[in-house]
Amino acid sequence: MAFTSRKKAIVAGVAITALAGAFALTGCSASGGGTADCAEITEISWLGTIKVEIQDQFTAAIEDYNATNSDCVSVSIIESPQDQPFLQTVTPLYEAGSAPTIMTALQELPDMADKVIDWTGQPLAELAAAGTLDVANIDGKQVGIPVTAEAFGLLYNKAVLDAAGVDPKSVKTQTGLEEAFAAVKESGVDPIHFSGLWWSLGAHFTNVFHTNVGGTPEDNQTVLDALTAGTEDLAANETFNAWLDTFDALKANSISTASIADTDYDLGVENLATGKTGFWFMGNWAEPNLLTTDPEGEFGIMPVPVSDDAAAKANNSISVGVPFYIMVDQEQATAAQQEAAIKVLTWFLTTDAGQKFWAGPVEEGGMNFIPVYQDFKVQPATYMAKEIAEYIAAGNTLQWVNSLYPSGLQEAYGASMQKYYDGIIDRAALAAELEAAWTK
Repeated sequence: MAFTSRKKAIVAGVAITALAGAFALTGCSASGGGTADCAEITEISWLGTIKVEIQDQFTAAIEDYNATNSDCVSVSIIESPQDQPFLQTVTPLYEAGSAPTIMTALQELPDMADKVIDWTGQPLAELAAAGTLDVANIDGKQVGIPVTAEAFGLLYNKAVLDAAGVDPKSVKTQTGLEEAFAAVKESGVDPIHFSGLWWSLGAHFTNVFHTNVGGTPEDNQTVLDALTAGTEDLAANETFNAWLDTFDALKANSISTASIADTDYDLGVENLATGKTGFWFMGNWAEPNLLTTDPEGEFGIMPVPVSDDAAAKANNSISVGVPFYIMVDQEQATAAQQEAAIKVLTWFLTTDAGQKFWAGPVEEGGMNFIPVYQDFKVQPATYMAKEIAEYIAAGNTLQWVNSLYPSGLQEAYGASMQKYYDGIIDRAALAAELEAAWTK
């Protein structure tokens, strides 16, 4: 069956504004002594831990909520395999009558639309920043609300680049990137850890192509439509080949221990945080891990150049978008459980205690999310988060076209990109496989 791309409002960037003041919602309290005094406890479940990188912090937050809330709600966590696609995890749970009450997804939103509540008119949805709800609006139904904004690009270790005399803000071309790699190598450090993780290549690195192939979001959509129709010739596409030139440069300058193994993420964290490499293609979700490894480190983010045009938006912008949307089950959850789920999420997003877990620094037990809700008192203060805010404020953001990928496409893309990464297929074969992924 062919994939069908979704023509939704396309968000080129997410406006994140720090607004003062607290917004209290009825029925939510961050104080109290847990559920000990409750005549009846509403039990709900949450699938996964949002992001594996902050699993410990998320677990601690849920434990704190269970111990301190006075909502008569108890939350349990359903473990979710990191390497298993969302639908493969959630479908058996639904079939068994054990659907999670709360879950997060992105490409699978259309598949879940008839199973989850409509957030339209809910106070939390009304607090979400402009543009952050669009992707999760399926045929007029608000299927989910955003978790956070994330950005990806070339992460860098500022100390390594300083020692090599490299100013990341001056790197605006493919040639400039090669020169930066040479300078880092001359300083005695491997230039980059280029991960071959399927999800990094399949969702994020392919986005670098799709977000730059057209001059506008509408033009990007045209390419998706052509791929769906089987009429797009990627091998003849100038942007496609320039994008692979950058891929080849990253691979050629990568530390030899980088691989397609699932353990490569942890190795990438170690190599960048300890100064064994200067760069790593990844996203700001890795910042908590980097700071756990080196709490005193400064880790930034910069664009991925795909041409030698220093003025090109692609070479001056980073990809920014919403990585996951929060859904609440309506098919198997009772009305009381749905209400309880909203109470838990309201605690996270509107109370002092919950916000500290949501957006606080990882070293203090927070999950370091960039807030996308009004009246958020807790704002990230890390080096990378500040840089991302600067890109957003300047309008230097690129669309997350990967949020429009149909379910299963990033897995197919990732498998093909790993074969190219390992030299099993050449450019022509890669182009053919990526095209075929849309028409199978």
